[in-house]
Amino acid sequence: MISSARLWRRRPAYSGRWEAARLSPLVLTVLIAGLAFSTPREIAFSRLLPAAPALAAAMWPVLPTVALGAFCFLLMIVLSFFHTDLGTQYTSAAIIAVTLAAAYGSHVRHQREEMLFQVRLVADAAQKVLLRPLPRRIEGVEIESLYLAAQEQARIGGDFYEAIGTPYGVRLLIGDVRGKGLDAVGAASAVISCFREAAYDEPDLRGIVHRLETAVTRHSAAFPVQDQPEHFATALLAEIPHGGDRLRLLNCGHPPPLIEYCGIVRVLEPTIPSPPLNLAGLIGDRYWVDVVPFAPGEQLLLYTDGVSETRDHTGRFFPLPDWMRRQGTEYPRELLDRLHGDLLRHSGGRLGDDIAALALRRTTAQDRGVLGAGD
Repeated sequence: MISSARLWRRRPAYSGRWEAARLSPLVLTVLIAGLAFSTPREIAFSRLLPAAPALAAAMWPVLPTVALGAFCFLLMIVLSFFHTDLGTQYTSAAIIAVTLAAAYGSHVRHQREEMLFQVRLVADAAQKVLLRPLPRRIEGVEIESLYLAAQEQARIGGDFYEAIGTPYGVRLLIGDVRGKGLDAVGAASAVISCFREAAYDEPDLRGIVHRLETAVTRHSAAFPVQDQPEHFATALLAEIPHGGDRLRLLNCGHPPPLIEYCGIVRVLEPTIPSPPLNLAGLIGDRYWVDVVPFAPGEQLLLYTDGVSETRDHTGRFFPLPDWMRRQGTEYPRELLDRLHGDLLRHSGGRLGDDIAALALRRTTAQDRGVLGAGD
């Protein structure tokens, strides 16, 4: 079990404001004491002293809370020498009672923080399994990833991605499970686990998507029959064959990827939309694979709808194709870093949905020459 002192030290680093707020019980005590000594007896600011340990319980460990309560009690005794008719006994009794209650509240709060800390450790481990770090290069393709949770403290969600080198080329998956919470995480885990196996076995993207459909259907079978149509996922499968300047895409209801080169952006809308995973039984299981050019030096962006549907304070969506046209960067990591910053600026720092993105670039002969010289 993690001690209170360790939790005290492990507060998030965002907390310049938290550090200031943590001093507020002490500031309140000094303020009340100053007013009590400097104002007429009739105002009796000293009666507010029990508020200080009560406030401390919300942010301090047990011992500092009790110590502040004891200080307030001593302060009340000192005040009684200056004002003999303050009703010291009643205020002192209130300080003792509030301090005991505050100490208990602080103890309960720290127990919950310890439990939350352990849960977050498990969530971190689960995310590393679900969204494991991708290799930065697979068979002449540079790959970088981005994941942003809508909730500041969230560790894992329903957006997912994967990239694997296979006998058929580099195969990619990105998708978004409907909903949030553990149900979405479970469905995302089922899809990724199935893809990691099927990507090596199936010679065609249609074979992979059939297996993904089966995986989501089996996962959904654990839920009540009336809720099963609500459990589905959009997904985009991509394949970059060995030695070919082309890209195969199978889009199951997912936002279209973008290809950029020299300021020209292509939006890769599917010729015929394919059904999202777990909806083939309702709207048919016809899957269409598009083949598009993907030359060395071109950059591909795959993303979930949390990117394109990010809104500003006026409700305007993030203009992703126009944004990508203005970047002019050749490196996937730089592209995603800019995307990260601009999404936060566009939304005012408040994301409405989880965000996942993959940026890929076919290496050029010049790139390979530089790498070879370095070797």
